[in-house]
Amino acid sequence: MKSIMKQWSKLTLVKQIIVGLVVGIILALTIPEFAQPIVIFGAIFVGALKAIAPVLVLFLVISAIAQHKKGHKTNMKSVLILYLSGTFLAAVVAVVVSFIFPVNITLVAGAEGVTPPSGVVEVLKTLLLNIVDNPVNAVVTGNYIGILAWAVVLGLALKNAAESTKTMILNVSDAITKVVTWIIKLAPLGIMGLVFEAITTSGLDALLGYGKLLAVLVGSMLIVALVVNPILVYVYIRQNPYPIVFKCLRESGITAFFTRSSASNIPVNMRLCENLGLNKDSYSVSIPLGATINMGGAAVTITVLTLAAVHTLGIPVDLPTAIILSVLAAVSACGASGVAGGSLLLIPLAASLFGIPADIAMQVVGVGFIIGVLQDSFETGLNSSTDVLFTAAAEYKEWRKEGKKIEINKVN
Repeated sequence: MKSIMKQWSKLTLVKQIIVGLVVGIILALTIPEFAQPIVIFGAIFVGALKAIAPVLVLFLVISAIAQHKKGHKTNMKSVLILYLSGTFLAAVVAVVVSFIFPVNITLVAGAEGVTPPSGVVEVLKTLLLNIVDNPVNAVVTGNYIGILAWAVVLGLALKNAAESTKTMILNVSDAITKVVTWIIKLAPLGIMGLVFEAITTSGLDALLGYGKLLAVLVGSMLIVALVVNPILVYVYIRQNPYPIVFKCLRESGITAFFTRSSASNIPVNMRLCENLGLNKDSYSVSIPLGATINMGGAAVTITVLTLAAVHTLGIPVDLPTAIILSVLAAVSACGASGVAGGSLLLIPLAASLFGIPADIAMQVVGVGFIIGVLQDSFETGLNSSTDVLFTAAAEYKEWRKEGKKIEINKVN
């Protein structure tokens, strides 16, 4: 047993996760009844990540801002530009692919017990109210925009505090980071439980009737991940972007694919940024911010499903309307919550642009829930891995300006 554990510890986390993934699939396809208890591993892993992430973000951001030295660059302007442009271009890609491969869908009963926002104003109003949320409630409910806002305010207030106070906050931040590394070690077991649950509860039969819709959704997201994002990164770093692109997809995208929550994946992304040697002052803010507003995958989902409804109903779409849809999808995506299925409730908002009634739009949301086992997994994998990718690109740009060598081809 000691020999096995020693060999296991020598494997990288990604290889351990792949082993957990394969074992979960095998158990789900062979002995699902006997292996049912392993579902608890997935629940524990996701629960632990969700529990620690808000506290981690709060103390990391407070510590980073309180100890920030004047004149020390944080690259946030570049990160924000990448986040917003990436989300908009994702919507554009979804529009183009939907025009080339129009999809008809069979409308189903609407999603029960959910209420979509009535307009962009309501989405923006919700965001603003989340900013001024009670700080304790923000931590408890995982309201990351509220956590960020209060962390920034507290960090600024503590800039002139005694060094002993700043050191104490830094020590707490480091301790929470250490706890996160312990939780991430559970990832192989967690992924095994999550993939087992996904296969045994949802299965693949329900997805077969929506094969073309899924192909358009996943295809659009792959184009964003493997073409659009690398181009944006290349503009910043002027080097082959694919080593860092693949690293982010491999080490962040895989866990996000199964947790299906950008918020839950924040600790994983923080650890990846640390391994990449990025500036903690930057990524401690950009990663939780990305989990809130960097939603390229959500923009794809909103656009594709809306245009599928439009095509099914035979509504003509001209170029100006398509551009407006791209902007609306990008803005709406920034208001999508960082939890599973958060983007689906924004579909009625985009559908209203074409005069589609709310009852029909909610039927489209119902379709989204049916295919959600794959749609939301790919969406979250794209969203979360891009948070690290764009954070790294912004910092590598500064390295290039300073003449520092970026050995990106050695990233593994």
